[in-house]
Amino acid sequence: MRRMRTEVITVQTGSRPTVRDITAEAERFVSGAGDGLLHVFVPHATAGLAVIETGAGSDDDLLRALDDVLPTDDRWRHRHGSPGHGRDHVLPGLVSPYATLPVIDGRLALGTWQSICLVDTNGDNPTRKVRFSFLPG
Repeated sequence: MRRMRTEVITVQTGSRPTVRDITAEAERFVSGAGDGLLHVFVPHATAGLAVIETGAGSDDDLLRALDDVLPTDDRWRHRHGSPGHGRDHVLPGLVSPYATLPVIDGRLALGTWQSICLVDTNGDNPTRKVRFSFLPG
């Protein structure tokens, strides 16, 4: 009987909003694993995951769009932390804290320009955990 395999990695995101590509870490985790599903989960109330193109400006565009939709002003009822921190708690409602991806022959089945990215707008927590779980097919 095959069982799920899981691992938690630590990702440094810094003190400013960031989109951090974690595809290489995910690829290492599933390397040689055969066919199955990779589930990626961020166990934080103020971060999410996006499968997007990086390096061509899309990561900056995502942060800019999030600033437009979730500005860092005093409108938020959730008020602890740095100014505008309430928006960070709304982020996972728009940028899900999980993603499930197919793995074929031990390789992620991503599209040509797709990357798995940790999205963190919360500068109050510069260190994040990400859980990779592989369920064999």
